[in-house]
Amino acid sequence: MTYNPLSVYKAELDQSDFVRISRFIGQNYGIKLPDHKRIMLQGRLINRLIKLNFESFKKYTDYVFSDEGKVVELQNMIDVISTNKTDFFREHLHFDFLRNKVLPEFVEKGQSRNLNIWSAACSSGEEVYSLAIVAEDFFGDKAGLDYSILGTDISTRMLEKAKTAIYPANAISAISMETKKKYFLKSKDTKASNVRIKQELRSKTTFLWQNLMENDYAINQTFEIIFCRNVLIYFSKQDQMHVINNLSQKLKSGGYLFLGHSESISHLNLPLISVSQTVFQKQ
Repeated sequence: MTYNPLSVYKAELDQSDFVRISRFIGQNYGIKLPDHKRIMLQGRLINRLIKLNFESFKKYTDYVFSDEGKVVELQNMIDVISTNKTDFFREHLHFDFLRNKVLPEFVEKGQSRNLNIWSAACSSGEEVYSLAIVAEDFFGDKAGLDYSILGTDISTRMLEKAKTAIYPANAISAISMETKKKYFLKSKDTKASNVRIKQELRSKTTFLWQNLMENDYAINQTFEIIFCRNVLIYFSKQDQMHVINNLSQKLKSGGYLFLGHSESISHLNLPLISVSQTVFQKQ
């Protein structure tokens, strides 16, 4: 009997395999997958079963946690499971605060000539390039001042998209025409309807894989600004404390941490004070 890969569409992720995956993801990456996420997870993983010719989730789960699977397939599973919702200038009040408060303060203090920014869950790069646009506009006419932006994520697929810096034209529909002309290139292929970030911004960015749940981050620098937005909502309170503590160690004294508008760290004992809506400054 010939195996029909389409038969996996009828396969179900049973509770035991779901628990096995969700427990591993929670312990190693901090992402909570409660029971009501089982069907969602099943839907996200089904294409991996088809690609690898597994007729059941049990066989896929056994494989992904095998010695070979951890090398070959585990990252693919993480790419599928991680949530990657983002937009240019998402939660725009943060960018207003950056433009009107943080950057002028950096220039006024005059302690450094280079501003280091970290987008700690950068997804496909829209946040990184939004930060670059604000920084470029601000520093463009100030001789001797510069900036660099690090973008990290657990999804290799999203990081590759961020490095390429190509986006559908409708992704920048809300951006002013002046900014579009200044920082975006239209695709030469008229059928593609894509835009690309200009090289002058791309040259200011670096992208690395980073799991925020690790104890020691492979990042040998500190930052004046860290954006870690809409990530903590997926973590337990214990894991939130772990991540924010680690981020705080990478934040310079007086530096700013930006969280998502729906996130709170008021229950955590940290060297951070609230200075604006989900914006915190290190003491």
